[in-house]
Amino acid sequence: MCMTQASAAPKAARRRHDREIVALAVPAFGALVVEPLFLMADSAIVGHLGTPQLAGLGVASALLTTAVSIFVFLAYATTAAVARRVGAGDLQAAIRQGMDGIWLALLLGAAVIAVVVPTAPALVELFGASDTAAPYATTYLRISALGIPAMLVVLASTGVLRGLQDTKTPLYVAIAGFIANGALNVGLVYGADLGIAGSAWGTVTAQCGMAAVYLAVVVRGARKHGASLRPDAAGIRACAQAGTPLLIRTLSLRAILMIATGMAARLGDADIAAHQIILGLWNLLAFALDAIAIAGQAIIGRYLGAGDAQGARDACRRMVEWGITVGVVLGVLVIVTRPLFVPLFTSDSVVKDAALPALVVVALSQPVCGIVFVLDGVLMGAGDGAYLARAMLVTLAVFTPAALLVPVLGGDLTALWGAMTLMMTTRMLTLWLRSRSGRWIVTGAMR
Repeated sequence: MCMTQASAAPKAARRRHDREIVALAVPAFGALVVEPLFLMADSAIVGHLGTPQLAGLGVASALLTTAVSIFVFLAYATTAAVARRVGAGDLQAAIRQGMDGIWLALLLGAAVIAVVVPTAPALVELFGASDTAAPYATTYLRISALGIPAMLVVLASTGVLRGLQDTKTPLYVAIAGFIANGALNVGLVYGADLGIAGSAWGTVTAQCGMAAVYLAVVVRGARKHGASLRPDAAGIRACAQAGTPLLIRTLSLRAILMIATGMAARLGDADIAAHQIILGLWNLLAFALDAIAIAGQAIIGRYLGAGDAQGARDACRRMVEWGITVGVVLGVLVIVTRPLFVPLFTSDSVVKDAALPALVVVALSQPVCGIVFVLDGVLMGAGDGAYLARAMLVTLAVFTPAALLVPVLGGDLTALWGAMTLMMTTRMLTLWLRSRSGRWIVTGAMR
């Protein structure tokens, strides 16, 4: 309904929504941008040890990133649940809900350690690490896996603070963690002469430090509002149930990205190289749009928790307008800067020729991406995870044959990114239909 009602919200309400969106989205964007800098810093430090070490880091980091990103629902589901209770005026229950998410993160982290540490050599081999890189990848993976519980606690705690309408604290913690990670890596890799193991221990220590800061903030809030810190089996189970549809959504999205990369590899070395450049830019553009989605999760959850259905509709409408506007701006920037952007990553004329026309498709799709990210955030904030899971499975079913046909029909990288645009358009249509139906609007402290 937020995309179909013609009546505009009063100017005062629009300004209020704008202030809320900016206040939440700008710090969220900053925190999102800091996250990939951790890996960049590790790569810069380890890269000076040698090519096998850097290759090992690449393999291990890909495995760790996959393992952690699968559980991103810990942030999303917790944000929505906490925000609802904030809107209902029950801060004690909000923090109690957040603690359930944190306990679930610890349990999942322990389970991942139990799987990854003993199977690290097999996982590294599965990812195709060379004989020279494999020992370094195994060492880094085994040590870094010990920090996965802390990483998942960071995700869940970030969701708690976002639900409490606080995106500034995650930004500050992310910046402090990045600085600590860099200092620890340099000290342990070179000062203590631990090599790639030092980089892993530095990252684990930084992640544990970030988790400790988050826990201190949440514990202080729990004591202030009289919320219990003890694990509650029913609450943890409810968090897991709420997160399962979002897990399905995330796995479907990861499958789409893997299929796209696989098809790019079939097109040839130049195409897969160009695809990786474009995918990096696409992820960077996604940060800006995801920041608005994060604001949407927190704001929509709060309005629905407060029983303000009209406020949720108005906020949704305004955020869609923001998503379209930011998407248009990003698209124009891509068109204008693409001749300057691609040479930063390659001097190969064949790779450039493959990337430049595909970037036009990426640019034209940005307004669609803006709508998708915003409505995704709105429905997450509404706790509508079951629909999001079904919608992403439909999207996967549409995208897969389209992508598989690209090399079969002699298509190029531009055609593959046309399939990616079809994927985003399918997501937009499924999300638009849901927003139009109004079925996502369920008020109250619990969905």
